[in-house]
Amino acid sequence: MLEKLKAMFGGDKSLPASLSTEEEQKILKTGSERQREQLAAREDVRPEVLYFLAEDSSVAVRRQIAKNPSTPPQADDKLKDDVDQEVRTELARKIGRLVPGLKSGERTALRDKALSVLEILAKDQLPKVRAIIAEEIKSSDAVPKHIIDQLARDVEAIVCGPILQYSPLLNDDDLREIIAAGATGAALTAIASRSSVSPDLAGDIAASLEIPAIAALLTNENAQIREDTLDQIITQAQTVEELHRPVALRPQLSIRAMKRVASFVASALVFAMMEQAGLEESQAEDLLDRVRERLANEKVGESEEAKLAKTAVDFFRRGMLVDAFIIEQIETNRRELLVQCLAVMADLAPETVRQIVHSKSGRAVTALAWKCNLTMRTAYELQTKFALVPTAQLLSAKDGNKYPIDASELEWHLSYFLDQD
Repeated sequence: MLEKLKAMFGGDKSLPASLSTEEEQKILKTGSERQREQLAAREDVRPEVLYFLAEDSSVAVRRQIAKNPSTPPQADDKLKDDVDQEVRTELARKIGRLVPGLKSGERTALRDKALSVLEILAKDQLPKVRAIIAEEIKSSDAVPKHIIDQLARDVEAIVCGPILQYSPLLNDDDLREIIAAGATGAALTAIASRSSVSPDLAGDIAASLEIPAIAALLTNENAQIREDTLDQIITQAQTVEELHRPVALRPQLSIRAMKRVASFVASALVFAMMEQAGLEESQAEDLLDRVRERLANEKVGESEEAKLAKTAVDFFRRGMLVDAFIIEQIETNRRELLVQCLAVMADLAPETVRQIVHSKSGRAVTALAWKCNLTMRTAYELQTKFALVPTAQLLSAKDGNKYPIDASELEWHLSYFLDQD
């Protein structure tokens, strides 16, 4: 028998499909590290073998024991304070997945032991270990509340974030208390992203003045935001560009709120806001008139205009003034640079370009795009998001991508503005 075992386990060969008790004992006593590691990974060996290997001198072996779902609770208990962080990390991942499936009153001894290990790992000095626990139990309602409370107040965002965003065990009082205690920006963002945010909770988040958290609140369709809270946010957003898109695209804005938002956000965002709201034509035109008036009154200094004109010429010479570039300027609201670029491309005076843009004429704006050798798709973007042409005056593409009127008519629409020079 001894010779048979030596032949079977000599070197680092893979272990056979099944092992006898005697063979397991042989590996424990004289097997190589690789053989003990293979044994520790198996789910069909006796629990006492796995328990014995939990104290193995090899880190690689203990890591396999930490991962093994067949490892007895007593062995897991030994590993919870292991000096190797990867051993604790693997144990955290396994225990975190195990505990949510152990309902209260079910397999009581196993559950109690697993919860004991979970509680220690939730206090581990390594954030990575705590984060794994948090991620695995974030949606569970079968975890002791005090563990959830502890993780929710963790200083590390990777730990508290999943719990604050997903845990069903945290109620409004818990979350408001955490905010009042001085929650970090990341923690506030997680709370703002919950599947349900009450009006009181939304008010607390808005009062924090944390920009990413408020942006997350605005984009959360399940967040209930009172009108006075939204007014507060809109006031703040006037001077905070990071909030422009979230507030403009907040679902179900009132007409009053849209008018306020339209007074400071980019024209492309105004168009997106109107499109999302599905406004009636009269309401849309009233809103657009306010924006057009604001944009018409926006001026840059002479030195800035001269600088942008020079930049536009440089871009033109370098071949940069193409459709993608023009659309990018529309989306990023670089209005004066865009005016100067269109002027260079069409060989027109910047003031003529401004007159065309403020004309409310879809045909005139389309003619300008044609003169600049832009595609009809870009012409439509210029009409809707830059010039804010009324819906009734919009000129759509023919056959999906072609200009719908011929060159002579396009020239005529441009000549109207040239005659005014």
